[in-house]
Amino acid sequence: MINVAVAGYSGRMGSAVVDAVTEADGMQVICGIDPYMTDQPFAVYRTIDEAIEESQIDVLVDFTQPDVVAKTLERALPAGVDCVVGTTGMTNDTLQALADSAAEGTCLFYAPNFTTGAVLMMEFAKAAAPYFPEAEVIEFHHCNKKDAPSGTAIRTAEIIQEARGRNSEAPGKETENAGCEGARGALVAGVPVHSVRSMGYVASQEVIFGSMGQTLTIKHDSWDRTSYMPGVILGIRSVGELSGLIVGLENFM
Repeated sequence: MINVAVAGYSGRMGSAVVDAVTEADGMQVICGIDPYMTDQPFAVYRTIDEAIEESQIDVLVDFTQPDVVAKTLERALPAGVDCVVGTTGMTNDTLQALADSAAEGTCLFYAPNFTTGAVLMMEFAKAAAPYFPEAEVIEFHHCNKKDAPSGTAIRTAEIIQEARGRNSEAPGKETENAGCEGARGALVAGVPVHSVRSMGYVASQEVIFGSMGQTLTIKHDSWDRTSYMPGVILGIRSVGELSGLIVGLENFM
């Protein structure tokens, strides 16, 4: 039995994780961590320190906020707790530094997106990138998302750049009107990335490739947070066999 702690258990994603773990075989929610404690059928704590001291945690799942996740991992990883993280906003350097602080044999698994469709979208983008001179990413999320661009968009842009093997610049960047800088998008690894924030969205992304006389569009839509849960459960089952920093759900698929 895998004992799972859920950081931010009362949030939208945290609640979905609690439900998914509760329904899955071979694992259980042993505790929740949230400063706004609410009654639950499992133990609840205000801080990660209290949770580690009082509960035997095998895996910590974190879908909280960019400004708190690193502080939680700074305590959990050295204590030998494997971590499954979907909170975006941390740099690659921060992730690596956190993984380096972990106890021997402990794994930090970070995925910018836990949906199988988004992972496949990035894999398809990787395959297409060498054949198109131009590429742009447009990502759509709910208005309360705390970071822009999304972690998925950033990772997609990095994958495109890696697959191309060269740096590129957004065509038309020089045409932006004074006072309207950014109209052509933020350059991430040389790829223009545009972030839309609006009520009505959960998470959607388009990757648009262009060359002479043609375009290729790869699109993924997530309409409900339950779409993330099979990937989260897969991560929980997999981290115990690994150590160090693992980035991307594709490593387990």
